Amino acid sequence: MTVAQGEQIEIRVWGIPAPQGSKQVRGYVAGRAILGESSKAVAPWRVDVRAATQNQYKGSVIDAPVSVCATFLFARPKGHFGTGRNADRLKPSAPRHLTSVRHGDLDKLLRSTFDGLSQSAGGGLITDDSLIVQVMANKRYAEDGELPGAYLTVTKLA
Repeated sequence: MTVAQGEQIEIRVWGIPAPQGSKQVRGYVAGRAILGESSKAVAPWRVDVRAATQNQYKGSVIDAPVSVCATFLFARPKGHFGTGRNADRLKPSAPRHLTSVRHGDLDKLLRSTFDGLSQSAGGGLITDDSLIVQVMANKRYAEDGELPGAYLTVTKLA
């Protein structure tokens, strides 16, 4: 199955989104530095993205410009909720927007996710993340009944 221009592919990824951070030197071989991810959470997130793509998309790999819309979902910390009989209610002081440094910058979340979609990095939806020419993204706390992860919509542009 090939994807037609303008066709949208929707993928729901379950897991904990992880930002792709800096590289760390892991050692040297023949005078060259061997680099690895500084975060141990990046590899499992990429695997989650790849698995979701393989399970939910059965078409051929896209080798054309695409647009990506991404919404990253994170679980709220327990401290955002009341105690006792109010344990299931958000405190009025709970933040509306997710700005925690702990969850990463939006651009770094996109980088790790794009690698999970890219065939050149082990994914299977697009041949390379250089084909992503337009992005719309946000991160937020998961609503009641939603699990952490991401909603991804990929649209073939040409």
